[in-house]
Amino acid sequence: MAKNVIPSTPQKRERKSTAGSEMGQPKAPFKQMPSDPRKQKMWGWALVFLSLYMLGAFVWYLFTGAADQSVVDSAFTTKLRISSRETQNGMGFFGLLLSHFFIFRWFGIAALGFPFLLFLIGFKIAQKRELLPLQRTTQLTLVYIFLLSLFFGFLVLKTDSVRSMSFLCGGIGYEINSLLDHYIGWGSFFVVLGGFGTVLVYFHGINSFDELADRFENPIKRRVRPVDLEVVSEEDKYPEPTVEDEEEEVMAPAVAQPKKETVTVEAERAKTIELNGNLPNGKAAAKPVSGGLTLIVENADEMTDEKSPADEIPVSGTTTKIPVVPFANADHLANDLVAEHGPYDPTLDLPNYQFPTLDLLHNRGEGSSKVTAEELEANKDRIVETLGNYGISIASIKATIGPTVTLYEIIPEAGVRISKIKSLEDDIALSLAALGIRIIAPMPGKGTIGIEVPNKNREMVSIRSVLASKKFQESTFDLPVALGKTISNEFFITDLAKMPHLLMAGATGQGKSVGLNVLLASLIYKKHPALLKFVLVDPKKVELTLFNKIERHFLAKLPNSEEAIITDTKKVVHTLNSLCIEMDNRYNLLKEAGVRNVKEYNAKFTQRQLSPERGHCFLPYIVLVIDELADLMMTAGKEVEQPIARLAQLARAIGIHLVVATQRPSVNVITGLIKANFPARLSFRVTSKIDSRTILDTGGAEQLVGMGDMLLSSGSDMIRLQCAFADTDEIDEVCDFIGNQRGYPSAYNLPEFSGDDEETDREAVDLTDRDSMFDEAARVIVISQQGSTSLIQRKLKLGYNRAGRIMDQLEAAGIVGPFEGSKAREVLITDIASLEQMLKNF
Repeated sequence: MAKNVIPSTPQKRERKSTAGSEMGQPKAPFKQMPSDPRKQKMWGWALVFLSLYMLGAFVWYLFTGAADQSVVDSAFTTKLRISSRETQNGMGFFGLLLSHFFIFRWFGIAALGFPFLLFLIGFKIAQKRELLPLQRTTQLTLVYIFLLSLFFGFLVLKTDSVRSMSFLCGGIGYEINSLLDHYIGWGSFFVVLGGFGTVLVYFHGINSFDELADRFENPIKRRVRPVDLEVVSEEDKYPEPTVEDEEEEVMAPAVAQPKKETVTVEAERAKTIELNGNLPNGKAAAKPVSGGLTLIVENADEMTDEKSPADEIPVSGTTTKIPVVPFANADHLANDLVAEHGPYDPTLDLPNYQFPTLDLLHNRGEGSSKVTAEELEANKDRIVETLGNYGISIASIKATIGPTVTLYEIIPEAGVRISKIKSLEDDIALSLAALGIRIIAPMPGKGTIGIEVPNKNREMVSIRSVLASKKFQESTFDLPVALGKTISNEFFITDLAKMPHLLMAGATGQGKSVGLNVLLASLIYKKHPALLKFVLVDPKKVELTLFNKIERHFLAKLPNSEEAIITDTKKVVHTLNSLCIEMDNRYNLLKEAGVRNVKEYNAKFTQRQLSPERGHCFLPYIVLVIDELADLMMTAGKEVEQPIARLAQLARAIGIHLVVATQRPSVNVITGLIKANFPARLSFRVTSKIDSRTILDTGGAEQLVGMGDMLLSSGSDMIRLQCAFADTDEIDEVCDFIGNQRGYPSAYNLPEFSGDDEETDREAVDLTDRDSMFDEAARVIVISQQGSTSLIQRKLKLGYNRAGRIMDQLEAAGIVGPFEGSKAREVLITDIASLEQMLKNF
C-alpha cells in the first residue's frame, strides 16, 4: 500500500475516538480503550511503565536466574512472603515470576521483544502517534521471537547444554527442536533456516544473496530518506527496502511546489462502517369507510435505525522511494508504479483522521407517524364531502403519511375536469380547517390528483436518523447531501455534484440556516478533508461561525487572510474572483491531461499518469456556500453577480459547486443571469406567490407550513420534503471533534487575486500611477459637467471603490473640486478641448 509524504506539522491534541459502528469512520488499532482522553493517557502510560518494569526484570534474570531457581521452585509449595525474601532479582518476586515464565518456560532470551512491543502499544495509546508502524512491527517482532527461540533451541539441543544455556531458547524452543530431532534429526536445522529465509523474502523483500550482501554493505546509505522532491535515475528507480525501515514513502504528487521539507506518516485505514436503518416498507391494511370508498394508508410502519459492526483493515508497508514519473514515459512508468505501490491515495495526507461519530448527534427517538386513523378518516370524509358539494364524484382515495403532511391521492370519476378540482383549493382548506393545503393536479407520472394536508402533530426528523440511514451509509455519490424525509417517509439523499448548483430561498425563520447546516454536516460526515473544501461566505457574520474550528481540515480561503469565514463584502468579491482564477487553472490542467471533468482527471492522477513536475496535483471538490445573497447584491451588485454567474456556468466540470441562499427571493436579488444557471432550487416557506414563482417558477412555496417544510425543484420534478433538524450544539460538537484532530498546517489556499478596489490614500495621490480608465472618466465628467462617483460607475461599469479612487485622481489633477458631502463635486474644466490639452500634458 502506498503512502504519501506530507509536510511536518505539530501534533495537536486528539479528541475522543469512540468505538462501535459509527458511519464512515476509519478505525485504528486498540479502539476498545475508554473514550475519555485522560483515561487513555492513564492506560497508555501504565503500559509504558509496565514494559520498563518487565525489561528490568528480564535483564536482571539473565544474571540472577540460576540463583533464583530454587526460589521459583519453592514458590508454589511455601508461602509467598517467605520465598520472596530470598529473591535476588532487583524487580522483586513478581518480576522473577514474569522472567521465569517468559524466558525459562517459554521463549528464552527472545522474550525481550515483549517489553519492546508493550512499550510501543502504550506510547501509541498515550500519545496518539506511533514511534514505529505498529502492525508491521508487531508481526516482525512476534515472528522473530519464535524463530530465535527455535534457533537457540537447536543449538542447545545439539550441544547438550540444556542445564547451562536453557535461558537462550526457553521451553518452547527446546521442546519443538526435541520433537523435530526425533523425526528428522539434523533436518531441523533446515527448518529453522527456511523460516529465516521466508521472513527475509516476505517481510524484507530480499530475493537473492547479492541483495542481502548489498544490504549489509550499505546499511546507512539505504536508510537516508529524501527531503525534497526529485527525479530518480533509471537504475535507482526501485531501491530495495531495508530491515529497519518503518513505513512506505511516496512522493506526494498533490504537492505542487518543487521544494518542501517533509516527513512520513503511518497510514491506518479501514472500511466505511455502515449503519443500516429500516425504511418504511409496509402498507397498512385497507380499511372500508363510508361512502363506498377505501382509504389506503401507505408507509405507516414504525421506522427504526440499526447499526452494524465494522471490519477493521489496518494497512502498513515497507519504506520505498518512488520516483516522479517523467511525462514522456508516463504510461509505462505509471503502470510499474501502480503495480508495485498501488494507486495514489490523497487521504494519506491525514492518515489518522477520524470521521465524526453519530454519538455526537442527539438521538431524538423518532418513531412511527403520529397521524391517527381517526384523523385520516375525518380528513377523507371532509374532502369527499367538499368535492361532492360541487358535483365532483370520487372513484377512489389513498393516503400517504409523511412527517409533516399527508398526501391524499384521489381518482375522480370519468368526465370530471381537473381544473375544476384545482379551483377548489381554498374551499377544501376551509373544510379541513388546515393551513397550507396544496393541490397537485395531476400527479407527475400518475393518473391521480394529489391533495397535501398538514398533519396536526408533526414529526421531527433529526439529522442523526438521516445520517444513520442505510440509504446514506451506502450512497456512492460524489457529494452526498442528506436533506431529510419525503412525503412518503423515505430518507431523501441527493448528489450535489449532479445538481450541480443549489439555489435556496425562504422567509426569515423558516429553516434556511438549519438546512445549510444539515447540508454541510452531511458532506463532512461522508468526505475526507483531502477530498473536499468549503468556501463559506456569511454576510450576517453569525450563521456559519461554528465552522471556524475546522479551518485546517475543510475550509479554503485567500492567502494571508486572517479569517476563513468571509464576512466582509470586499473580501467576498476577491474570493469570488479568486475562485474564477482557480476554475481557469483547473481547466488548463484538464486540457493538458486530456480529460473532460475533474472525476476523470483525479482518476488519471491516482493512477500516477500525471506528473507533479508539470504542475499537476490532486483536485479536491470545492463547495462555495453563500448564506445571504441579498446583502451582497445590495452592497456590491455587478461585482458579485458576474463571478457568481461565471462560476455557475462553467465550474461544475472542474469540481466547484455553489450553494447560494437568500431570504428575499426577488428579481433584483435572484437575477435572470444567476437563476438561469441554477437548475436545482430549494424553497422553504415564502410570503407571497410572486416569491415562489421567482425561486421555483411556480406557486406552492407560499403554502408550506414552515419549520423546515420545503419544496425541491430539480428539472421538471418537484418534491416536498421535511428538512432534517440539526441543533447548534450538535454542529458545535461535530466541529469540535474534527478541530481537535491533527489537520493541515493551514487552510486550503485559493489563488491570489489583486483586485481593483484597494482603498487609496486620498491625501497622497500619485498622478504618475493613474488608473487605466482615468482619461475615459475625465471625459465623462467634463461632458456631463457632473462630478459624481456613481456616474463613473454607471458609465464605465466600475466598482465603487475603483470609481472613488479615480475621482480622487481627478481631484488631484484639478479636473474636479473637493468632496462636498452629499452634493456632487464641482467640475473645474468646462470644455472638452481644454481637457484634451490637459491629458496631453499628462
